[in-house]
Amino acid sequence: MARAIALSRRGYPAPNPHVGCVIARGDSVVGEGFHAYRGGPHAEVAALRKAGPAARGATAYVTMEPCNHHGRTPPCVDALLSAGVSRVVAAVADPIPSHSGGLVRLRSAGVETLQGLMGQEARTANLAWLTAIERGWPYVVVKAAMTLDGRIATPDGQSKWITGESARKEAHRLRAECGAVLVGRATVEADNPSLTVRAVKVRNQPVRVVLDPRRVLDSGRKVFDDSAPTIRVVADGVREGELVVGLNNGQFDPKALLSGLFDRGITGLLVEGGGRTIGSFLDAGLVDRLELFVAGKVFGAGKSWVERPFAGSPDSAAGFEIGRVRRVGEDLWITGFPG
Repeated sequence: MARAIALSRRGYPAPNPHVGCVIARGDSVVGEGFHAYRGGPHAEVAALRKAGPAARGATAYVTMEPCNHHGRTPPCVDALLSAGVSRVVAAVADPIPSHSGGLVRLRSAGVETLQGLMGQEARTANLAWLTAIERGWPYVVVKAAMTLDGRIATPDGQSKWITGESARKEAHRLRAECGAVLVGRATVEADNPSLTVRAVKVRNQPVRVVLDPRRVLDSGRKVFDDSAPTIRVVADGVREGELVVGLNNGQFDPKALLSGLFDRGITGLLVEGGGRTIGSFLDAGLVDRLELFVAGKVFGAGKSWVERPFAGSPDSAAGFEIGRVRRVGEDLWITGFPG
């Protein structure tokens, strides 16, 4: 099971869960796999393909209860039964009622089952997805590249390339991990970002979410091209590719926004900016993790909106504790969690 959990951390399956599977006969591993990308083979199927005929009579160790649901792929329970495994050990249950029941069905077919082995470790490896499913809105990660004096843009308002290439590559991994990336209108106007994953290889580009309540942004912006799906969040009316969320004092209600995105199938969300947008999620207490990339630079004062801290207000990130600090290229990478 420890090996299956390690495998589950691989790939970019968002908005689906991270799952790993090991097929073993006694002390010998005959097949292993993980869910690499949305729409691809599930972990059990990948492992069974590698095991081949050796799977018959073997034990399948899987980090989540095998699905009993026909979605983009057939149920994994069907694959396990067809392969003739004699025992299935699952670390955690599938929390989606329509997908669960896999272990019950396996038992009814005469397969020995066990649930709970290394359950906490498996949950930690798949924490973002499980958290989203259990509470009903995406797991929110805030990412910001900033200077030593807390600036997220140069004095003239440009926010590109504050950090080095290594930090930018890790930021692309975060986009792939979350499966959706959100920015406000001002960020699109200032940087015209594409918000795609380019530094790492992915099969599915993240969904781009753009806050544009009055539809100010023109369709020629990179975020509206056909390189990845885009959701424009607006205040009223609805057109194809839009999500309507009401305004409160001129701002979107972050909780209503997250609920709307979850209804669209988004389970992880990377909030990239700008400062006001990040601050709105922090002030609402809806951020699950901070990922800060700090460059050894000082930009000083400039435009009024640039002079604000990365989070929009001085107290926005006050309740977070540092979980990890490491060096990435010439920059520091700081991960924080709510205290």
